[in-house]
Amino acid sequence: MAVTLQSLETKGLPPVNDWHPDFCGDIDMRICSDGHWEYMGSPIGRESMVRLFSTVLRHDDDGHFYLVTPVEKVRIRVDDAPFIAVSVEQISHQHVFTTNVGDKVILNPQHPLRLSDEGAGVPYILVRDRLEARIHRNVYYELVNRAELRMLDGQEQLCITSGDHYYSLGMILEQD
Repeated sequence: MAVTLQSLETKGLPPVNDWHPDFCGDIDMRICSDGHWEYMGSPIGRESMVRLFSTVLRHDDDGHFYLVTPVEKVRIRVDDAPFIAVSVEQISHQHVFTTNVGDKVILNPQHPLRLSDEGAGVPYILVRDRLEARIHRNVYYELVNRAELRMLDGQEQLCITSGDHYYSLGMILEQD
């Protein structure tokens, strides 16, 4: 089972972080907050095309998202996170998320879960190289059902365990 889990993280992707082409400009492509991709205002309906684009996506230090090949780099718009975690399963005491583009991500220190700073504390998981997936509401509720109360950082929090690590789904606030 450990070999299977490890193979999820070593799936071959293009080495976009090793490519440093010149910036070629903006392209009218957008990843919407619900996870669907658009080109010139129209949805990209072919899942294989979206998957291909997702493999050459990069989030640079300037905060922008780019599609990168060895010879060109174009900026696209991303409303929230570029991916959505659409399902989760527990394999060998680890939570494995699947994104809307088919990536499999093991919740671990290399792929942590974080809550946004916004009031609702929207959960995200790091997929790879500064690219995150927003955890879909249904998946979040599934995690809440698996969670337990723990003291973390001096606060009572709702936590899930993945491997030997605890991840907070949020603090428990006292009602007045």
